[in-house]
Parts: sequence; structure tokens; C-alpha cells
Amino acid sequence: MRINSFSVIHSLVFSTGPSLWLGMSIVTVQLGQCGNQIGFEVFDALFRDSHCSQGLCSKRENEAYQASCKERFFREEENGVPVARAVLVDMEPKVINQTLSRAARSGRWTYGQHACFCQRQGSGNNWAYGYSVHGPKHEESIMNLIQKEVEKCDSLSGFFIIMSMAGGTGSGLGAFVTQKLQDQYPSSLKMNQIIWPYGTGEVILQNYNSILTLSHLYRSSDALLIHENDAVHKICARRMNIKQISFRDLNQVLAHQLGSVFQPTYSEDGSFHYRRNPLGDLMEHLVPHPEFKMLSVRNIPQMSENSLAYSTFTWAGLLKHLRQMLISSAKMEEGIDWQVQPPSSGLPPLGKMSAHKDPHFNTSIANLVILRGKDVQSANVEGFKDPALYTSWLEPLHAFSTWKTQRAFGKYEKSAALVSNSQLLVKPLDVIVGKAWNMFASKTQFQKEEQMGVLAWALDVAMSLLAWDNSAACIPAIPLLTTMFITLEYLSSVLFSNMLHMSLSHCSLPMSPHLAVHPSFVLHLLTKYGFLSRHVIFDD
Repeated sequence: MRINSFSVIHSLVFSTGPSLWLGMSIVTVQLGQCGNQIGFEVFDALFRDSHCSQGLCSKRENEAYQASCKERFFREEENGVPVARAVLVDMEPKVINQTLSRAARSGRWTYGQHACFCQRQGSGNNWAYGYSVHGPKHEESIMNLIQKEVEKCDSLSGFFIIMSMAGGTGSGLGAFVTQKLQDQYPSSLKMNQIIWPYGTGEVILQNYNSILTLSHLYRSSDALLIHENDAVHKICARRMNIKQISFRDLNQVLAHQLGSVFQPTYSEDGSFHYRRNPLGDLMEHLVPHPEFKMLSVRNIPQMSENSLAYSTFTWAGLLKHLRQMLISSAKMEEGIDWQVQPPSSGLPPLGKMSAHKDPHFNTSIANLVILRGKDVQSANVEGFKDPALYTSWLEPLHAFSTWKTQRAFGKYEKSAALVSNSQLLVKPLDVIVGKAWNMFASKTQFQKEEQMGVLAWALDVAMSLLAWDNSAACIPAIPLLTTMFITLEYLSSVLFSNMLHMSLSHCSLPMSPHLAVHPSFVLHLLTKYGFLSRHVIFDD
């Protein structure tokens, strides 16, 4: 029997009465330089949009929209200034001080006076130092700040954790804090917004840090919302026409995408009541099984204000482009491959190869389209209900959802966002695992011959499974991700041991015991992921 696990959780946790659905808030945890800078832009974008005079709707509807946004992301102090429901964490004070100052200078909203934690010593771009040194050392202080923020919520929807994978504090401490949130708030949902590093490299250890981050978050987070720096950079250059691109430009594009997802929408077709549980609704629609939780976001249109003034859009045109972006793995509306088409008769039965499947076709597990703006009820989304877009184990009725609101987002008369659980992230995941393996195999940083031998064997197992999966044409979105995470777990166990040794070599903490990888662990993983019997775990 196929069960939507989050539907079950959703019904159990949120079925105690309608009052629980009123005023459900999200506590945001901003971690590291990247997390704090993006966090500021997100709150600023949310506030500016909710108070925008160009919402293209009635005054009453606009007031309801503002109230819904406020109860999700802001609380109000005695002086009437909205305060972000956020906790700021970094191991260096510079970025947090800048973030607090920018929020105060805006005059629109601010952060809480006692909602930040910082130290004088960073993590040196070392994941293990953030996870195993800063995490345990400052756990009580950080979790107390989060608890105080939670206590100010009438009803908690969950946590939104903003972090990077490349550095040490955002990735290492971020993974640690997410794990502790899972331990302390097991019934509250956790979504991690993760910044995928540039392919050309930001720091030398970014591939190791990324593997360790993903491996740990996959155990403790309910969903991973991924943004790739390379893709956002291209949007800034090609769609926003920015010549000298700064991190602030990137962060504002990210904030726009996140705002288009998290701002209020109607609870159902024909209803004019806004959804009250944003994280729960996202999980229910996009994470049909907890093993597959990596999500991506696309927006359309996205352009500079100068270009927007001379542009007009129709729902038919926007949705046509958005659908093709989905199936061709395009990150933006420019450069879409219109030759990629879904297989004519849907996905083949398990174990049989389709001769008509385009190798560039992006198969989805679940999709959510969010439409905002004028005449939104007339938008036709039937093209996203095509069974050929989805895996064979999930009916389109359960795999696709649409959220709508007549209230425009920002200055866009019509706009659409697509949140997708699909194969889109398989390629970047494959690349980052390959780079980490190549770096490890070339003995860069680490000199562990016996571990390399076991890792080579593990990688062979994973790659042979990958070859078998491709030839058998199982559910396309699943086996490749699974084999990548088998490799992730192997690499992370060894890399963690070595990085921890590096991070503790100059401090007085006791050395961790050697983390050996044994072939029996492979059998455990193969059993866990359902490969011993060559059946995917979702088979009836």
C-alpha cells in the first residue's frame, strides 16, 4: 500500500480543531554569514511585499494578506514596530552586527534585542569544527534563544533554517542545530534552505563540507530547499541585467523566490481564506515519502524593474514556459530547451526501459505551482497533471497541487512559482560527490590509505548499482538519488573522522575514536534502500 507519510503526520498533528490552524508561525534560524545575509533580505522582501500598494486587490483583501504574513513571520512589540521571528547565529560578530544595523535603519521592521548569538572565533571553513566544537560548546545558549522565540508564538508551524553548505559555521553548526531541533521539537516541521556552492569553488573544503552537511540533514530535516549559486548568478546576469553582481544581488533574487513561495495563498479553490500552516502544507504536497525531500524553486517572470514596465504576460504563456522549464531542467526562462518532451505513454512499468524517453527529461515526484495576480482563477494548469511528468508509483492527483491568490506579488501583475521534488538536483549532487571523491582519492588533505581502499569498494558498489538502475529503467527520480546518498554516507563517515582530527589537533578536547567503514555497513544501506531484492522500496 502506498501512503503519503506527511498526509498522515499532517492529519495527526493538525486535526485537533480549527483553532490550531489560526496564527501558525514560523521561527527562522539564520546561521553563518550566508544565512544571516539571506535572512535579512527574506524578511525585508516579505515586509515590503505585504505592505506594497500595488497588490491589485481590494483594501480588505490586502489587509487580510498583511495580517496573514505578519502572523507567520513577525511579531509586534509595544512600540508597534514589527519584529522578525528569527534567531541569528554566527561565530563571528561582524555580519550579525551589520544585519541588525540594516534592519534597524530600514525603519520598517527589526530583529529582537536578544535574538542573536555570536562569538569571536569562526569555524575556519571546517565542517567538523562547526559541528563538533562550536555546536556542543554553545548548544545551551543557542537552543535557549530558539526556545524563547518559540514561546512568543501562539502556535508554531515549524522552523525555517537558512544556511550555506560551503563554509564551516553555516554547514557544520547548521547541521548540529537542525539535529538538536529535531530532538527538542520532534513534532514541529523543519525545512532547511540550503545554498549550493559555486561549481568553480568558494573554499577548498566546500565539497567535503557539502557532503557532510547533506548526509546529516537528510536524517534530521523534513525538507531541503536547494538554491544553486551558479543558477542564481545567471538569473542576475541574464534576467536582471546586473553588470557587477554582488552577494546582495544574489540574496535579493533568493529572497524574491522564497517570498513567492511563503507569502499567503488561498487555502483551496474557491476559498478566500488564507492558509495558516505554510510548512505543513508544503510538506504534505511535496514530500510524499520522507526519504525523498530535496526541493527546488523556479520563478517566472523574473526581470529588472525597467524591463517589467514594458512587459505584459498571460497565464497561458507563463504556464507554458514554466512547464517546459520543469521537464527540461531549466533554471530560468531564458535558454529553455523546447525539444525535450515527456514520453508519449507515461513511464514504463518497473524493470522495463522506455525507448521513447528523452535522456534530458526531468521526471518529478511531486510539484506545486503557486499563482499570484490578476485573473488567477482563469489560469489553466492541466498541463502539469500529465501522468508522463511523474513517477509511476504516484498518481498525478496526489503528485500535483496548485495554490492561488488574486493578490499580486511585488510589482508583478501576474507571477508563478514552481516548487518541485524531481530529478533536477541529481546532476549537481553527482558532481559534488564526484569532486569530493576525486579530491579524497588524490590524497589532498587526507592520507588514509586503508580508508581509501574501503571507500573505493563502496564507490564501486554504488556505481554498479547506478549502472543496473539505468539499464533496468526503474523509477528514474529515485535510484540515482539513492546511490548518491549511499556514497554520501560512506564519504561522510570517513571525511568527518579526518576533519574532526584536523579541527581538534590544536585544542584540548579528547580525540574522537576512529570511524571505520565496514562492508557490513553496505548491506545495511542496501537493505535500508531496498536494493538487495532489486526492488525500489515503494513497490507494492
